[in-house]
Amino acid sequence: MAVTVQKSNEYTNATANPVVHNNTTEEHGRVRIAFFTHLQDGTGDTGSSVALVKLPPGRVRLLGPMSSAYVNWTTSSATLDLGWDAYTNMAGATVAADPDGLVNGLSVDTAGFFTFEGAIAANLLLGSSLVFESKDGVVIRATATDNAQVDGDDIVGYMAYVLD
Repeated sequence: MAVTVQKSNEYTNATANPVVHNNTTEEHGRVRIAFFTHLQDGTGDTGSSVALVKLPPGRVRLLGPMSSAYVNWTTSSATLDLGWDAYTNMAGATVAADPDGLVNGLSVDTAGFFTFEGAIAANLLLGSSLVFESKDGVVIRATATDNAQVDGDDIVGYMAYVLD
């Protein structure tokens, strides 16, 4: 075996001649925060959900490990899925909703602070981030997958994303 010296795709672009500019979601973008608070009003059956934030239109990179929330869902064995509602991509096509596309089955059995890194292999391979390219923005939604929502349950936190 030999010692190798290689470049990431983004560094290869930056050092090419002529330079190939990376999208701002990959280099020199700004991290933005979308804060949310939700207090459950009444009881909701299993499968109840909360629209947490709407990411802006255009190309946006959601940063899972930098996004987090305090979750106090009081039903035992509570789990949370995090995903998105259907949206329109830049080409005008509908992208299907994926209720657990970001986090699948996060155990929130005990009230506390949780990051939204998730363990979905496809997302981990992208640095636990996901790029959305939409005409009208993308709604990020939390769903109670195997537990009812109790009056007074709450979720408070923020989503970090890169834009411009």
